[in-house]
Amino acid sequence: MLRRLALSDMDEAARVHRAAFDVAMPWLAGLHTPDEDCWFYRERVFPTCEVWGSFAADELTGMIAFRDGWIEQLYVLPRAQGHGSGTALLEIAKRAFDRLQLWTFQRNSAARRFYGRRGFVLVEETDGARNEEREPDALYCWTRD
Repeated sequence: MLRRLALSDMDEAARVHRAAFDVAMPWLAGLHTPDEDCWFYRERVFPTCEVWGSFAADELTGMIAFRDGWIEQLYVLPRAQGHGSGTALLEIAKRAFDRLQLWTFQRNSAARRFYGRRGFVLVEETDGARNEEREPDALYCWTRD
């Protein structure tokens, strides 16, 4: 099941983010505390983005946050990956815009494959000097045919 998330869902969205992030990029684990993640989702993500979630039974298993042609966040719990929820969440954003951009880390090969298989094209790679993690990143873009 997919639905738009409310402010009351933001702590759970932060939990999904942290669980997926730490497994995908263990070299960056612990960058923020759970309380900092919750604050970020409540105070920064929710007010500026449209946020949707995927659910298995009543559990939030994936989330996407997007705005103005940008995907800001897309995370799926590791045990829920490979079952289509990330693709379904991405399709919500694709229906909303004719062009989408996103950043991912260069070392996150699973994310890079995921986006590439869904029509996103690599636009730029950077040394990471402009991101908080100082991790080399990659800009991807998708445009509706």
